[in-house]
Amino acid sequence: MPRITDYSFLFKPMSGIKKTNITGSFKLSQINSSSIQSQLKAAGINTNSKQYKTVIKKMMSDGNGEMYTNIQSIKNLMKSYDKDGDYISPVTGLAGLLLTNENAASRKRIIPIPESSKDEMFEQTKKEFLRENGVLNGDTTKRSDVYTNMYHKVKKNDRLAAGYTMQQYERSYRKAFLAAARKADPGWDIGKPVPAGALDGITRESVENLTNSVDFKI
Repeated sequence: MPRITDYSFLFKPMSGIKKTNITGSFKLSQINSSSIQSQLKAAGINTNSKQYKTVIKKMMSDGNGEMYTNIQSIKNLMKSYDKDGDYISPVTGLAGLLLTNENAASRKRIIPIPESSKDEMFEQTKKEFLRENGVLNGDTTKRSDVYTNMYHKVKKNDRLAAGYTMQQYERSYRKAFLAAARKADPGWDIGKPVPAGALDGITRESVENLTNSVDFKI
C-alpha cells in the first residue's frame, strides 16, 4: 500500500538558519551545477541512474530549491529504490508493492499465482478459522506472511496483481468454510465453536473449481 515518506529531516531552510549547516550540504537548486555533479560522481553516485533521478524528483517535490541536503542523504535515500527507480518496501525488502494512482487500475486483475502459495493460504485460512471460531482476528493472523512468501515467488511487475488475486482466493476459502460450518449446524454463527468435522470434506481444489466457474476466471 502507499507509503508517505517524510524527508523533512534531510533539509534545513535557508531563512533564519545560521551558517552551521552540515559539511558538504547544498541547496537543492544547486543539484545540477557542475560542482555538485562532480561531487556526486566522485562519491560513486550514478546521476544517470533511475535510482538517483527518482530520489531527486521526490526530494524536489517534498522540498524546494531553497532547502538543503547533502551527498550522504542522497546515497541513503537511493538505497530505498531499486535499479528501475521502484520503491523497496522495508517490510518485505521487495519492490513492486507500492500502490499509486498510476498502477491502481492495473492491480485489479486476476493472474496465475504459485500453487504452493494457494496451498499455504488455504491451510492458514482454515487453521485460523478453526482457532478463532470464524472470527477475523487481526492481532493473531499470519496471513501477511503468506502474501510475503508469495511476493518472493512472482515477478516484480506482477506483485500487486498477485496480491489482488490471492485476496480473491482467500475470500473464497473463507466463504466455503462459513458455508460448511452453517451446513453442519444451521444455528452456528461466527464466534461460536466450529462444529467438529465441518471442514473435513473441503479441499482447496473443490473450492477453486467452484470459484473459477462463478466468481472469477483464471
